[in-house]
Amino acid sequence: MKFLSSSTVYEIQMQELQGYHLKRYDRAWRFDLLKVASALRHGSAERSLFVIFMSLLAFSLSASPDEHAGTSSQPEQLTRSIPTREAQDLTGSQFAQYVSKMNSKEREEAILEEVSKGNLPEFLRKLVPVKLQCELENGQSLTATIFVTPDYLAIGSDSDFLRIPMNLHTAVTVAERFGFILPTRKMVDAIYLQSRYHLTPQPLPAGPEMRSTEYYSTHNHMIEDQEHAVGVPLGALVSGDKKDVVMSNRLTMNLGRIAIYGWHRGPGQPIQPLSTVHGANYADYSHGIRLISEWALVNGKLQSIRQLLQNPSTAKILSDEGPIRLDWTVLAAVQDGPAIAAPIN
Repeated sequence: MKFLSSSTVYEIQMQELQGYHLKRYDRAWRFDLLKVASALRHGSAERSLFVIFMSLLAFSLSASPDEHAGTSSQPEQLTRSIPTREAQDLTGSQFAQYVSKMNSKEREEAILEEVSKGNLPEFLRKLVPVKLQCELENGQSLTATIFVTPDYLAIGSDSDFLRIPMNLHTAVTVAERFGFILPTRKMVDAIYLQSRYHLTPQPLPAGPEMRSTEYYSTHNHMIEDQEHAVGVPLGALVSGDKKDVVMSNRLTMNLGRIAIYGWHRGPGQPIQPLSTVHGANYADYSHGIRLISEWALVNGKLQSIRQLLQNPSTAKILSDEGPIRLDWTVLAAVQDGPAIAAPIN
């Protein structure tokens, strides 16, 4: 097999399309080369291989219903870019002890290091499908299936893990490395409605301690106790345990801020309305990071969520704010002022 140079690949894709998507021609297929070009230009062989793998996955997903039989494990393939957890990696309780004396900046660096190397529970790699629907202006019905982590990101093993809040910089870096995005407000609502288990929010007293590792651990134990009482199995889609760090157009108007939303008491009853009051460096015990694969099935075809959100004609299926065009590299890099420990509403 002859491999093209990165510059040649880039020139080819630029001549074809400004974007990437999947196409089929009489059961044949091709994968637009933008992602491959970008990965090659940045010297990321692992990323390039993952994108090539995604083209193969797309072909199988675009097959007929008969051919699609036996593909229930395919959502798990979307986590292939997450490194394997090693047996010697820290458990959740060990990590909590490890960072207990660190300041917030040091703790964020430790969080990024552990998560980036794959130190997260196995059950979080088994994505759960969530469906969203909308009607376009032409009357056409559009259905999208997104693939989400069953709970919020955590550090540790299946038997000992700590759900770990992150500031915007850490959350975006993790999502980008693994081929994921943060949810929109509409996605968060859909996830809540389709969750198998709805936990009751358990706020802790407001104050500076909200950002402490002790609060992180205490709240995690409270969630565990509630899950054990209800009988929640690992891997079941769960919501109500934390607020979500989300993507929102408000971030473009509030640089250096983090957007949070959710922590539902019931359908349409979030404790936290969409807010950008806190700086991008802010994180407290009530925040959770739920990852959404950057690929979605739209009317049976695998498409890029980023492209869907940027397109005015398709954004409404995933967003109630209209098209969302965020440069996460810029947003995550902007430093904020002093964080505000505001009371929970």
